[in-house]
Amino acid sequence: MPMPNPKLPLFFILSLILFPIHSFSTPTNINTTATAAQHFREAPQFYNSPDCPSITTVHDEDFDPDEEDDNNNNNHHLMICSRQAVHVAMTLDTAYIRGSMAAILSVLQHSSCPQNVAFHFVISAAANASHLRATIASSFPYLTFQIYPFDDSHVTGLISTSIRSALDCPLNYARSYLANLLPLCVRRVVYLDSDLILVDDIAKLADIPLGNEDTVLAAPEYCNANFTSYFTSAFWSNPSLSLTFADRKACYFNTGVMVIDLDRWRGGDYTAKIEEWMQLQKRMRIYELGSLPPFLLVFAGKIAPVEHRWNQHGLGGDNFRGLCRDLHPGSVSLLHWSGKGKPWARLEANRPCPLDALWAPYDLLETPFVLDS
Repeated sequence: MPMPNPKLPLFFILSLILFPIHSFSTPTNINTTATAAQHFREAPQFYNSPDCPSITTVHDEDFDPDEEDDNNNNNHHLMICSRQAVHVAMTLDTAYIRGSMAAILSVLQHSSCPQNVAFHFVISAAANASHLRATIASSFPYLTFQIYPFDDSHVTGLISTSIRSALDCPLNYARSYLANLLPLCVRRVVYLDSDLILVDDIAKLADIPLGNEDTVLAAPEYCNANFTSYFTSAFWSNPSLSLTFADRKACYFNTGVMVIDLDRWRGGDYTAKIEEWMQLQKRMRIYELGSLPPFLLVFAGKIAPVEHRWNQHGLGGDNFRGLCRDLHPGSVSLLHWSGKGKPWARLEANRPCPLDALWAPYDLLETPFVLDS
């Protein structure tokens, strides 16, 4: 059975006891790159509650369950197309694999129906797929998952240099191509970044209504943020561009947590719309911040709202120094270390921020002490 969801204040206190904080500052030069030498322990298996829906399968013409692929398990592949399953999409690479493993564990641990969760991992076509597949399977041998290679050439010619080099990675743009990568039978997906943990049932997030048929995605909106700062003066001074947001109550939203209707995305060809803005960015500088601004240009003011508790973001600080930050006021269902500072890197350097202690219990990395014993 899934572990009960503790109230955050008690969980925070226990985490501070178990994982004491040695410093409340964080260095600016922590390296977040993982290596193939990392080893992760096996996570516990979690089981469905008695009232979980039975999984039925839907076959898709573009999905062959008999084909030799990631899991070599037809039952897993059949569930990939199930409409009763909660579908979760994430990118996967060696640089963020430690964060990804923690995120997966948190999803399963707090799910009331963990056996009904199907993961869709997008990796660079140039990555070592066998290593990434084996890493996931060894820690989560019971997990239903599929791996999809993403050809970096789709976006390399469209990416413009941003304020932080990590944001320029082609895989960071793969979220714009989920509708093309995932099987047609997958109609709705929860997209999650790798630098977060859930402390609530992901089914609640996946079931959020999108409203009218023109609404493609749902995400927490932050209308108090300075929306104009996400675009350059060249954008705002050009009426033909700034009028993009006319008749739209455009607010900032973070693309690290989104519920996406892939059917509607495909029907509206939204990947092409995002690419059009990226092409314009190559001709004239209209924004500075990676893959986020094209999403804002296409969707801001047109999304279904989600409670802020589903993305307590910014815990990694800003994009320059990655300083420690506190939680936003209100309840918490998901903690997100967006920004430069990542909890695993700060813990590794023995200079974590206080809230990094909430991430630490989900860390599956085996320490050298464990490996040598």
